[in-house]
Amino acid sequence: MSTPAQPRPVTDPLSIVALETERHVSSAGWDQPVRLFALVETAHLLEHEPGFLDALAPHDVQPGALTAIEQEDLPSPDHIETMLAQMAWPDAVSGAAIAVERIVVPPAAERDLPLDPDAAVAALAEHPDRKDVRLLVAVLRDGTSRCLLRQRDHDRDDRVASGDTIAPGLVQGLLGTFDD
Repeated sequence: MSTPAQPRPVTDPLSIVALETERHVSSAGWDQPVRLFALVETAHLLEHEPGFLDALAPHDVQPGALTAIEQEDLPSPDHIETMLAQMAWPDAVSGAAIAVERIVVPPAAERDLPLDPDAAVAALAEHPDRKDVRLLVAVLRDGTSRCLLRQRDHDRDDRVASGDTIAPGLVQGLLGTFDD
């Protein structure tokens, strides 16, 4: 009989801020709009906002720690790619994160979709094998990325999948916001 693998502790700043941000988004439930966050080095933030220290936990002030700052009043994009292509961040922003909800269906379900985009979305929403997921994608200027995926059917913090290539299109879109 094999013993279950023990979870490895998360210690790198990008993974920590991604997990914290995903849990923050998750606390608001499902059926949310796109949410976007600037990732700023916590030391830089404290230098410019010293009163912020009172709101931090001890791990938040470790060297290299990052803080997510939600960007309010985003336009409702028809396409996330269009929104991201129009964005640029100031130098103080070390990275960015985005949370989006998606419907996932088996590949066979996509073959029979109507050509009209609105009808296709309606058909996907009604599909009996659909799965609702939330993606949280976080990137740093240097190209490092972390992707998290939470399924509505398994909506628990210990059931969030993690990887670097879960959502390559979103990773590239976020990285593009740092292009000159």
